[in-house]
Amino acid sequence: MKIFSRGGAVLATVAVTAGLLMAGCSGGKNASPEDTRSAASSGDDTVLTLLTNPALVADVSMTDLDGKTISMASLKGKVVLVNFWATWCPPCREEIPDLVELQNKYRDRLVVLGISEDEAGVDVVKAFAAEHKMNYPIVMVTPELEKIFSGVTALPTTFVVDPDGRIQQRHTGMLNAELTVLETDVLSGHKKNVRIERVDDPHEAMLRNAAQAKEIPGVDLSKMTPAARTAALAALNADNCTCGCGLTLAACRINDPSCDISLPLARALAEKVAKEQSGS
Repeated sequence: MKIFSRGGAVLATVAVTAGLLMAGCSGGKNASPEDTRSAASSGDDTVLTLLTNPALVADVSMTDLDGKTISMASLKGKVVLVNFWATWCPPCREEIPDLVELQNKYRDRLVVLGISEDEAGVDVVKAFAAEHKMNYPIVMVTPELEKIFSGVTALPTTFVVDPDGRIQQRHTGMLNAELTVLETDVLSGHKKNVRIERVDDPHEAMLRNAAQAKEIPGVDLSKMTPAARTAALAALNADNCTCGCGLTLAACRINDPSCDISLPLARALAEKVAKEQSGS
């Protein structure tokens, strides 16, 4: 099995190796639910963690960037990676080559479905997709998609949907391609000698620095223009908090909304960016 790697730190994944490689938040906050074991291998005993109660995805029709209609029902029979992303999100861009290669190599059993969170519009996303040779369907986010795939507080977030249309796993942050291949092989029936461990999906909004927050607790970005909001999110996901957590302001606000140091810093930074964008 080929191991895909992208030069940066993949903090939201666990690779299948002779040992268990784990990585989590870059600070001392509470451990994320996804810091638990996702996959491990000990000899021939491979373990894969999936959700205890995989929810059935409601059928929904979408229009991709080329105007083609796609429905979740039409994708049944294959594993679907529903990948929420944005062109402004560095880790999203970082994992695109892996997603392209996964789609190329496993198209007989896997479909990547990109859900763009960009507010700049279809033309911007379409140009970006062409430049990066994205070979899988991409649709723009809608309120209906946000309702069906709830709890997307950071990008990228990927839902792993089995061939029967049930959400078997959710990953916040960059995917690990080897783990994704294992999930695909198991859920599509191509690999059977794997022990499944089921865990609850706590829907907790923990954030690693392998993901980019799109909502910041305590900071109202709704009144900003799309350009200002994008710039503010980029700044909040880049500037570090000074409370000692070792996280960015965005990550600190999400992991610990009660932090009284990150809140004024985040609000001040957002206000500064908004003024710069408005030219005032």
